[in-house]
Amino acid sequence: MRPLNYAKTHFILSAPDITHLPVDTGVEIAFAGRSNAGKSSALNTLTNQKALARTSKTPGRTQLINLFEVAENCRLVDLPGYGYAQVPEAIKRKWQKSLGEYLQKRESLKGLVVLMDIRHPLKDLDQQMIEWAVSVNIPVMLLLTKADKLASGAQKKQVNMVKEAILPFQGDITVAPFSSPKRVGLEALKQKLDEWFSQQ
Repeated sequence: MRPLNYAKTHFILSAPDITHLPVDTGVEIAFAGRSNAGKSSALNTLTNQKALARTSKTPGRTQLINLFEVAENCRLVDLPGYGYAQVPEAIKRKWQKSLGEYLQKRESLKGLVVLMDIRHPLKDLDQQMIEWAVSVNIPVMLLLTKADKLASGAQKKQVNMVKEAILPFQGDITVAPFSSPKRVGLEALKQKLDEWFSQQ
């Protein structure tokens, strides 16, 4: 399968839970991360579009599962951001339920990109996401965002630290630094997505 043109990605729909998603066929790759991990910026950088995913000064805005079509039967899924303190407990629980259901029941899910601020990686909920994915044999790419905030030596150190820390998970997990403004890690992300999308 030749590389996909991510600039052609367009929004399909927002769903409150998996019952409102389209037919479970083709390949879906989900993006997940804490509410301030830079998920929307990464999706916008990947697709070379300024407002595909809504970036917000208030983390925690993505409360729905948002679907985008890259090509026929190839979809990107923006999952609700997790771990933001100012969200009512009931909403948090609802998000976690829909996240869990999506990860465990969606047959077309073939890969999970977990975004983490390179300065604060592997918080409890990040590790829970990785555990979930590994338990259902979904490969994971950890994108360490905001890499431009660190000097290159410190970047490498964080990447190596995360690689060490994830060994006990024993899953198919890749780690890469990423920066939306500097477009660092963009090619690595595209290559991984192309690889996953080719599993049709």
